Amino acid sequence: MKKLFSLAVALLICLLPLLSVAEEAGTVSEDYDPLWTLAEPYGFKLGGCFGIWDMNNAAYMNFLARHFNSVTCTNETKAYSLLNQARCKSSDDGMPRMDYTNADKMVAWAQKHGIGVRGHVLVWDAVMQYPWFFHEDYDEKKPFASQETNRVRLASYIDQVISHFEEKFPGVIYCWDVVNEAIGDSASDWRANDPRHIRIVRDGGKNMFQAYVGDDYVEYAFLCARNTVDRLGADIKLFYNDYNLFFAEKREAACALVKSIQAYATDEEGNPRTLIDGMGMQGYMGGYGTQNGCLDQSIISNVKLSISTYAQLGLEVQLTEMAVRNFDKTRVAEHDAFYSKLFSDVFMKANTEEKAPLTAVCIWGLVDANPNQKDNYVYKMNSPYGCLLTINYKIKTCFDAVYHTLKGE
Repeated sequence: MKKLFSLAVALLICLLPLLSVAEEAGTVSEDYDPLWTLAEPYGFKLGGCFGIWDMNNAAYMNFLARHFNSVTCTNETKAYSLLNQARCKSSDDGMPRMDYTNADKMVAWAQKHGIGVRGHVLVWDAVMQYPWFFHEDYDEKKPFASQETNRVRLASYIDQVISHFEEKFPGVIYCWDVVNEAIGDSASDWRANDPRHIRIVRDGGKNMFQAYVGDDYVEYAFLCARNTVDRLGADIKLFYNDYNLFFAEKREAACALVKSIQAYATDEEGNPRTLIDGMGMQGYMGGYGTQNGCLDQSIISNVKLSISTYAQLGLEVQLTEMAVRNFDKTRVAEHDAFYSKLFSDVFMKANTEEKAPLTAVCIWGLVDANPNQKDNYVYKMNSPYGCLLTINYKIKTCFDAVYHTLKGE
């Protein structure tokens, strides 16, 4: 018995290396044609994401540079990263002031590598990092500024940020998420008579944009962004971005919001101005931190229906933050097949008609989360077995499946 046990242990030790690389494809990134070149004939960009800390990771950045022709800064072009309170307080005209140091490094990298950037994001009501923005003199100890003051500040912020990047890096930022996640998740989040379902609360407190800029803050932000883009003569598309937009209730609210945005302003002849160009569907697919809902085939049909629905409103559609989650290592082959089907049945067929609504698929779930850190935000968002690369940045069978699907093999 003791001898059999020893043999079993020896066999397990021999198998451990094989088990640990079971998801690896056995090849390296350079063995593959650039993934974006395979997506290009189908009419959509292929995107990835990175943070400022990733720029010190050669393996990750080389992968990004080779396989994607669109990138998104995960946090560095958001207001809480750009706004500088001290500079705001001392500005000579009372308007916001920003620190573009990290964002400029990232956009410069994209420019150097000939990669377009999704600007993400101008207005987001998760403002716990900068509530002072809405107070007099940018001082949280003072009363809230008037609605008129906050509207002028917001218009200035949007104009300055779009202008800065377009003037310093012409044509690199090809679209902006103007507003992010303004639609609520439950009836307690919005006013009962609002078909747009705009949040009046956020994280247990007020949605400060709704409360101190106005109930029309989403429409107003798009008007400000459109005015800047028109003034610059820039080829920049303007998007609304949100999660769960491929589910029925939120899709319906998003459609109502789009119609409201498009009816918000008129030109000199009284005709409605086109303020919004596209819908950004965050592609987090499956449960948050749990296998519940992952790899459900209804997701594929819902994504397909949603692309068509938003296209009927005259919008471009982009999958902006895609993570096809999988928390179960025993279902890796099923995950590969699901990912492949998502491309073959939805993305590669979306632009077969005369109008091409799908203009980008941007993957945020690029590197597996550590399977031993279940309380980690990245674990819950991207999952430990749902990404294109292993935790050690090795090509996975998932990547291989997408690659050969795009090649028609």
